Order: sequence, then C-alpha cells, then structure tokens
Amino acid sequence: MAIDRMKDISVFVHVAEAKSFTAAAERIGLSRSAVGKSIVRLEDRLGVRLIQRTTRSVSLTGEGAAFHERCVRLLADLDEAEMAMLSHSQAPRGRLRLDLPVSFGRLHVLPVLNEFIRKWPEISVSASFGDRYVDLIDEGVDLAIRIGSSDDSRLMNRFLAPHRLVTCASPAYLAERGTPGNIDALAQHSCLAFVHGGRSVDWRFNENGQARVIAINGRFVATNAEALRDATIAGFGIARLATFLVSDDLRAGRLVPILEDVDADGAPIRAVYPSSRHLSPKVRTFIDALLEAWRPEPPWDRAQTPTKRT
Repeated sequence: MAIDRMKDISVFVHVAEAKSFTAAAERIGLSRSAVGKSIVRLEDRLGVRLIQRTTRSVSLTGEGAAFHERCVRLLADLDEAEMAMLSHSQAPRGRLRLDLPVSFGRLHVLPVLNEFIRKWPEISVSASFGDRYVDLIDEGVDLAIRIGSSDDSRLMNRFLAPHRLVTCASPAYLAERGTPGNIDALAQHSCLAFVHGGRSVDWRFNENGQARVIAINGRFVATNAEALRDATIAGFGIARLATFLVSDDLRAGRLVPILEDVDADGAPIRAVYPSSRHLSPKVRTFIDALLEAWRPEPPWDRAQTPTKRT
C-alpha cells in the first residue's frame, strides 16, 4: 500500500508540473488512462479534489497546490536519501577531474592519488597543476585542492590540513649576515618574496597576540615556491616557506628556522568542490583518502614541528 501511494504521488507531481495528463503519461511511460486512475485513486484516498480538469487545461486546486508543494519536498528528500546511500555503497568510477597547486600537488597530493588509482581500477584521472584561480563549474572540475578557502557561494570547502609557515635561511647566509632577533631586524636583510597575482605576498606574523603584516624586498622573487626554496638554500636571503615544502631541508640542516616565536600559520589547505546535495563516490572517496593520509597530523609536520605556536 505504501509503495502504491508513493507511485500515485509521483504521478500527481508529474501531472501538476506538465499541466497535462497526456504529457505526464509520456514522461513516465504509462498510459493516459493509468495516469487518470492514479489521480482519482489519490483524490479518493485524501477526500479532496487535487486537480481541476477541463477539456482544454489541467490546473491545481488550492488543496492541490498545497499538496503539490509538500509532495515535491517529500520526493526530493527520498531522492537525496537514496543518492546518499548509493554514494556510500558504490565503488568510485569514471573520470575524476582535479585542479591542484603546483608544488603542494606534486609533493603531497600526487602520492595519495597514485595509491587511489591503484586501489580503484575503474577510476581515471585528469589533473591540472597550476596556481591560478580556476572556476570549477565553468571548467568542469570535480575537485580542487587549494591553500585557503573560497568565497564562491556555489562551492563547498572542507578542511584537510593546516598550512604552517616557517621563516628560514641557510646556515651560510646567517653566518655571513647574522640572525635577525625580531621582526624589525628583517628590514636589514635580503628577504625573498613569493609573487602571486602579480605582487609580492606580504609576510604575516603573530607578535604578542597581535597580527603583524610587513612588506619585504630582497634579491630574488619567484612565482614558484620550489624555486624560492632553492634560492634560500643557495644563500640568497631569508624566506617564509611552507613546512610541506621545506620539512626535509629543516631536518637535514640545509635551512635553519628563525623568529619561531612569532611565526603564524597561513590559510589552511582545503578541498573545494561544487555544491550539491550529495558527493559522487569518486570525489567523496578521494577526499577520504587525503584525510586518511594527512590526519591527525600531516606527514610533512610529524618530525618537524615549530617549537612554538601562538
């Protein structure tokens, strides 16, 4: 009986939206007679007239309009529940379109992605590596990994990992120029800048509980973080770099952290994807794989954590 009621409700919604018994019958693959009987059965059960029929038109009565609104919500909830269960029970398949930041994507997303592809043979991947803003919806991207969040209301964000930054220099540079003891002393040093969007990115610190932002200048600027790291190791100056990029260099002593008591984290690393009622299995499963690899603490920070965080 419950199944029959749901069928009658579905037929009613199709008739209401098509404004025609004939058109509704064609959409759902029933005869016009079967559609008419379904509506009569529903009206008899409810004891009200839902649809006003004339030789030329079909329209909803007041009771029919109110019932239609509730039926649409009911069918939407049912569809959402069904799709949510399917997304958890189905194996990921199809093409996964990713947009990844150049350095972080190559160093830390790609190893997880390689294992993901090995585990799910019905998955294929199209990955773009770039540091420019990509409109996920216009360009048909399923998932982007971004450092920072998005204010695009069409997109959903999910926290993946912190983005820790360390101010550092090579031992040779510090031996020649000395180690700055505070933020103001950076003005006397060559500070290497990361360029994004055509301008150097300011350095942000946390001094005595207060955020402090300073503009810097030095002998070398770059739009690529790995090039900036290489210049820092070569002794060109001081840089502010992500631990996901330099943790091995810090462990090996190629770089030395400074000003650790005032370092502040950057905007977090997030998964960004188009908003929808449910995630497809391929997107949900890949996000789960990233979380499993990077929680509770990302591997690049496990053996090299700054001594103080404020």
